[in-house]
Amino acid sequence: MSSLTAAQLRESLARAATAEQAAAQALDLILQATGTTSGTIHRLSADGAVLRLLAARQIPPPVLAQIQEVPLGKGMAGVAAQSRRPVTTCNLQQDDAGGVIRPGARATGAGGAVAVPILRDEAVLGVLGVATSAERDFTPEEVEGLLALGRELAAAWTDEESNPACDPPG
Repeated sequence: MSSLTAAQLRESLARAATAEQAAAQALDLILQATGTTSGTIHRLSADGAVLRLLAARQIPPPVLAQIQEVPLGKGMAGVAAQSRRPVTTCNLQQDDAGGVIRPGARATGAGGAVAVPILRDEAVLGVLGVATSAERDFTPEEVEGLLALGRELAAAWTDEESNPACDPPG
């Protein structure tokens, strides 16, 4: 993983006008830094029941339609949020990660994938997911790096919520 710093991510997030724009900019930086080809950022709904899509890159339209809202405990993102732990697969096309990977996920054409919870302390605020077109085992260091970037997203969302002019989506 290249050296996307927390400061660079914070700077990008601060320049955005909306939560969706911030998520899209952050996702672009994260994909570039991790050498991944596709990804999503979901934010937990106010009632904590579902993850709502904020940003996506290189996700086919039929899959996008299915992931606008992801229930907790369903799919890689839902399980990462519910368990507060990363969910990884080296080959999304063949692995089912113990039943976690939903059949529709194969339509992404992705190989290696990881979904990490976006955490503020122990509270889940959302999920960051990245994937590659080829098989890939994400190293523990790469997963830790993604978790750290997720904490930066959480910090930005916390700052946004403390500003009454900024309303979080949902």
